[in-house]
Amino acid sequence: MPTDRPLARHGAVTRLTLLTMIMVFLVGVMAARLAAMAQPGSRGFTDPIAEVYRVLSAQYVDAIDTAKLQQGAIAGLVGALDDPYAEYIAPEDAAEFSKQMTGQFSGIGCQIEMRDGWLTVVTPLEDSPAMEAGILSGDRIISVEGKSTFGLTSDECVKMLTGVPGTKVSFVVLRGGKETTYTLARRQITNKSVRGLRRSGAGNGGWEYLLDPARKVAYIRITQFTPTAPEEFGAALADARRSAGGTLGGLVLDLRGNPGGVLDAAERIADAFLDEGVIVSVRGRAMREQVIRSRRGGPATDFPVCVLVDGSSASASEILAGAIQDHNRGVVVGTRTFGKGLVQTVVPLDRQRNGHLKFTTQKYYLPSGRLIQRTDDSAIWGVDPSPGFYVPVSDDELQARFLRRRDFDAITGNGAPPPAQDWGSPDWIAREARDSQLAAALRAAQSRVDTGSWQPVSEAVPADKAIAAAELRRLERSRELLGLEFARIDKRITALESAAATGEAKPPRVDLWPDDIELDGGRVVIRDRDGNTVATLRITGQDLERWLLQADVEVEGNSR
Repeated sequence: MPTDRPLARHGAVTRLTLLTMIMVFLVGVMAARLAAMAQPGSRGFTDPIAEVYRVLSAQYVDAIDTAKLQQGAIAGLVGALDDPYAEYIAPEDAAEFSKQMTGQFSGIGCQIEMRDGWLTVVTPLEDSPAMEAGILSGDRIISVEGKSTFGLTSDECVKMLTGVPGTKVSFVVLRGGKETTYTLARRQITNKSVRGLRRSGAGNGGWEYLLDPARKVAYIRITQFTPTAPEEFGAALADARRSAGGTLGGLVLDLRGNPGGVLDAAERIADAFLDEGVIVSVRGRAMREQVIRSRRGGPATDFPVCVLVDGSSASASEILAGAIQDHNRGVVVGTRTFGKGLVQTVVPLDRQRNGHLKFTTQKYYLPSGRLIQRTDDSAIWGVDPSPGFYVPVSDDELQARFLRRRDFDAITGNGAPPPAQDWGSPDWIAREARDSQLAAALRAAQSRVDTGSWQPVSEAVPADKAIAAAELRRLERSRELLGLEFARIDKRITALESAAATGEAKPPRVDLWPDDIELDGGRVVIRDRDGNTVATLRITGQDLERWLLQADVEVEGNSR
């Protein structure tokens, strides 16, 4: 017996252990199934979706487009995230998405636009077949492969000119009344994102970088943070140094209109300006926090820097501007940036060739620890200009600046020296280049070189309440315009319903006045039926007739 007890006890323990292991296994299986049902992409999650597809496949009145339904389902999943930066990139859109992210595409290398209905060259790109063939700014491309470009969209024209590297495309250029046929082989083009002040007169697409040669103040503009942007920036900086005789007195770094791009590119360029310290930290639910720090001895640490930003400077632009500002490395000039503090990751889909998902995975924080993401109730967001360096511009000023900048960016290719320009004068920049913000940045850099300190260039003060009020007015105006559009649609529906019921179509409205009459600044006088003036309205644009045609008014007598 004494010997049997240990044996019996061992048997009981063995049976208990076995039962425990079985229970653990069963519980593990159940937990795994529950977890699988809770995970997106699992069978439990996709069962209802598959059922909907089976029902539609079997019973829908017409044959269904399987690929269209599949893409719609994916887009619906992404849309349900309520993430404005998340998107599904379908296979047919992959090439355009890659072009936007990397600045690379295969074609002849032209920046184009539609003018007067025709495809027109804004400028050939550097190191491109178009530049080598002598295509000039202002050339009108009237046909591509025998198809007229008149009336087409710019996207339609781009599709005709781009294609597989090595393939050829023929097009006809109209220049000075003479038509010339070109046949060029497409090749891989890298649209450079780092630019200078203006094109050099050599006609080879090179840039001039010195803004004020006397004080050796340079100017470099980054339009997007592509993978090659750090190398382009390094080359531009070296070129500027050579032009200045080896040493720079200061730099105006223009990030206006830069929507961001590759995070690593912004980090590497920020590292060039800083000796030490945090550049940015990145945090996300599914990823460990990353703190990116500068390395000692960057190539752009020996001169003061002035950063130009505006409301279209976003994401990676804000990282660079914020790092320079937080480390007191320079001043920020312009207006408040966009406020995008989110990092997106692009994931290729294994089961769909060339399909991708782009979605938010992390948030980034400036060296001060501040998240700059803008939300509907944000009072503060983005990167603000340094105190004394807030320089707002109107929409008209912005448009004028874009048009002048386009002229300076164009490659003329004729080898003639550029017209006389005085970029070292802030007054000339404001007057001729129509760029008051660049003029202010130059004044700031000149004062820093002359006095050793940054002198304020503006007395304007950005008020958070004023910014919120301006945004509110903009949204209210948008709502008002939508209301007018809905009213117009309702009137049109009523007219069509009446015509459908009576069989008589309502005669079209006539013009209220000739289209060539300039109304901006004029007056509208409203009188009641007795002739008493009710209100006098100042006309602030050219859209008045558009809205009056839908209003309860008609032309009286010979008033026109």
